[in-house]
Amino acid sequence: MIKQDTWISAEAAKGMITPFEPHLIRAIEPGCKVISYGLSSYGYDIRLSPAEFKVFRHIPGTVVDPKNFNPDNLEPVALHQGENGSYFVLPAHSYGLGVALERLQVPDNVTVLCIGKSTYARCGIIANLTPAEAGWRGHLTLEFSNSSSADCRIYSNEGVVQLLFLEGEPCAVSYHTRAGKYQDQPEAVTLARL
Repeated sequence: MIKQDTWISAEAAKGMITPFEPHLIRAIEPGCKVISYGLSSYGYDIRLSPAEFKVFRHIPGTVVDPKNFNPDNLEPVALHQGENGSYFVLPAHSYGLGVALERLQVPDNVTVLCIGKSTYARCGIIANLTPAEAGWRGHLTLEFSNSSSADCRIYSNEGVVQLLFLEGEPCAVSYHTRAGKYQDQPEAVTLARL
């Protein structure tokens, strides 16, 4: 069953989302609109951390291998400051990795789905559907594809993806108990692991 705002608030008070914003924020001060983040009716919009963003680059003669990932295939992107806030630029027809500002601690009977926000989708930015399994902890590494023919801004400290919380019967083995390889990710881009 998908969980609602009252449940999300109660679990956040136990440490499920840190930091937690109990309302949907659309402006940080009068006249200064942001891409919404915080608690919504049946989800929670997390923010992109300003800590790090990387874009794939082509290195002639190399192939990206998920079993032997070469970090040289990723190039750090500068954080820019503008009148509308701080942002990273995701070049046209490229793929980038960022990290969530919020830290999650998923209960053992819940799986979280991370889905894209329509504000970005309407600009050609597609967020990869990412799960956070029962018992997972850390800062999500977020994946974005720019399917448009124009460079696009992705704003830090503002909403970038929405989390949906799906509750089920307790599982026999959680991500925590099986010592999953992406457990306790820091607020930094975490590369593919085997």
